[in-house]
Parts: sequence; C-alpha cells; structure tokens
Amino acid sequence: MQRAGVWGPHMLSRVWTLSRRLSTMRLQSDEFNALFTDGLKTLANLFAKDRYELRIAGGAVRDLLSGKQPHDVDFATTATPEQMKDMFLKDGVRLINNKGETHGTVTARDNVSEFEITTLRVDCTQMGDMLSGIHDRLEIDAERRDLTINSMFLGFDGTLYDYFNGYEDLKNRCVRFVGDPSQRIQEDYLRILRYFRFYGRISERSGAHTSGTLDAVRENASGLRGISGERIWVELKKILEGNHVNHLIQIIYDLGVAPHVGLPEDGNLEEFARVCERSRRMSPKPMTLLTALFSNTDHVQKLDLRLKISKEEKNLALFLLQQRRELTAERTDAAPLKPFKDYVVDSREPDTHRKICELLKYQGEEQFFREMEGWTLPRFPVSGHDLRRMGISSGKEIGRILQELKEHWKGSGFQTSKEELLNRVGHK
Repeated sequence: MQRAGVWGPHMLSRVWTLSRRLSTMRLQSDEFNALFTDGLKTLANLFAKDRYELRIAGGAVRDLLSGKQPHDVDFATTATPEQMKDMFLKDGVRLINNKGETHGTVTARDNVSEFEITTLRVDCTQMGDMLSGIHDRLEIDAERRDLTINSMFLGFDGTLYDYFNGYEDLKNRCVRFVGDPSQRIQEDYLRILRYFRFYGRISERSGAHTSGTLDAVRENASGLRGISGERIWVELKKILEGNHVNHLIQIIYDLGVAPHVGLPEDGNLEEFARVCERSRRMSPKPMTLLTALFSNTDHVQKLDLRLKISKEEKNLALFLLQQRRELTAERTDAAPLKPFKDYVVDSREPDTHRKICELLKYQGEEQFFREMEGWTLPRFPVSGHDLRRMGISSGKEIGRILQELKEHWKGSGFQTSKEELLNRVGHK
C-alpha cells in the first residue's frame, strides 16, 4: 500500500461537546483504484450532481487500509432514503426492495453490482441547527459505530476521515470499542460477539484486550438473550474460523456469555483446547470445533433450539459426537483408514465422505485426512441384476449374497473385480 499527501491532524470545533481530533491522510493503492468500476463512477457522479456527500464506510475502509480488496463495499451519505429514491428514479437507476430502508439504507443496482447506501446518523438533540456540516455528521455516525477500526470513512479522492484513531489501532492490531464499551454494547448486544470476531481477525496476540472491555462484556452478557439465534450463529461461526479460537471461547465462558448463545454451561473446555490445537492446520468447520464442547446429544439439541443451525450442521455434530470414539477404536495398524472407508461405502447419506474428513480433522490425523480427502468413493461392481442373470430369483437370497460379496470386496481394499466376485457365487 502506498500513501501520499499526508496532512497533520486538524482540530474540529463542536458546539455540544469537547473538541476531538480528526486525522486525515490520502490513500493511493491498487485495491482502492480497483473499486472504481463504471457503475461506481456513475453512482458518485449522481450524488455529486445533486450535491449530496457520499463516502465509503466501515469494513471496506478497514480492508483497504490493510491492503486487502474488500468483498463488500458500503456507502454513507447525507441524502435521506426518500431523497435517494427520488434521485435514482429520476435518473433511471434500479432499486432493490429490501427491509433496510427502515434503518436508512437504500440498495441500488446496475448491470453488474449492488450498492448499499445508508444515510449518515444524526442526533437532533445534540446537533440542533448544525446538521448541514458533513464533518459533524461523519463524526456523529462514527461515534455510534462499534469498533474504532470500523468507524472510518473514505472519500472518492482517497481522503481518510478518522475521528477515533481507527487507523492507528489498525496498524497496532488493537481492537477496541468507540468510546465507552458498555454504551456501545447496549446499543446492540451482538457487538459482544463482533468484538470477539474482529479480535480473532486483527489482534496478533491472545489476551491483549484493552482496559475495561472485558468488564463491559461481563456486565452486559445477558443482553444476548434478546438477540436472534440466526444473528448469533453468523458471528459465532466467524469467531470459530478466525485466530485465537481457544482463547476466545475460554473468554466467552469466563465472562458468562456461553449460556446466552446456546453453548452448554458445562462445556468440555479441555477437549475443545485439544481439538483446536491438533486440527488448526486442517481448517476444520466451525461445528467440528464446537462439537468438542458437547458431551451428549442434548447439547446439540439445545444449540439447535437456540441458534437454528442448519440440518447439515446438526447432523455433522451428531455424527462427530457418536463416531469420535467408535470408528477410531476399530482401526488397525495394518489398515488404519479401513473402518473410515468402509463406513463411507456402507452409508446411504450423500455427505458421509465429508463427515469422515471432519472426523479426522477433529482427531488431529492430518496425514490420514489428506489421504481421505483425495480418496474417490469406489463403486461396488455387482448388482442384483447380475445375480438374477445367474438364475437367482429370491430377493432375500440376492440381498444376502450381495452383502457377502460386498464384505469380501471391502476386505480386499475394493480391489476384487466384478468377474472375480461373480465367480465366487458360481463356486458356492
């Protein structure tokens, strides 16, 4: 990332509170320049023509400053939703119907991309007649965002607007709330999990939490009871996919967060730590890690009841809970993967191969996981039609013979050919 034209900080006067420092710099990078598609240029010109300010906001700014290409880009504007709709209608821009308008968000679409644009927050009790100032409105909006690293704005000329030292925190890998942690959390209790998620993404060290943050989480943990399970599960999965996973789950338990997000109060933290350590090089699925906390199927049922996990995720947890000991006990030194491969061959479930791979991750068997990952499920070469052509008509007899042949085929490492298997029937 290159930067040019860096200015010293400027003081902003505010009539309703103490002055704060606004840090600005100008960003120039390949990632930033790549944002300017024809669609975005058209959008920017549209807002400029109608004299509305438009800024890149939030996570996209954080990613650009980190030298990453953002997957999603959100925008903030001084225009209200009604003003945006009128402007888009006048210029023939397509609008996407969604529920975001109640929160000040309008989504526009061109032939390629969607643009989510949100009206900057205002506080009439504080601002009085000062609402016209773009810097005032940017600062008010930044003040209501969750973390300093997510509270920055970027102009289309590359100018960064940073009111709460978000860029310094990003460079120092420091994750902290904007202003008072308790106040930010009480505005949306899901921010507790967002804090942990970004800590796992940004921080280089576990245990480097800023003063007062964990106390605020502990004091407000029960607020998560009022958050929908679907929203909690989205954040919890991202925590489990990030760094410092064992540390963060331990903290979630220490601070009393766990029971409010569907995790068992008596979760097996020792097993969780072991699974995190031995599976970390294999990118386990979130549910694979989470199952280490569970002791019985009731834990899975309660998690599902609280978080509304998918059927696939629930089935994976139940499978791991049942097989994390049983299949391992069937292994031999001569054929360590035989029980796992046999299980896949015998299963009628379409995703059993994937489940077995997750089981090997859970057990920390990286070599066997790599082998199993590249293994192609063989097709049993004999069918009931083959036996009928040999004159065997009884369905019960056909079923018995097929099972015997299949066991022999599995015992050969799936190498016995169709001809050899049918010859066995002929010699009986």
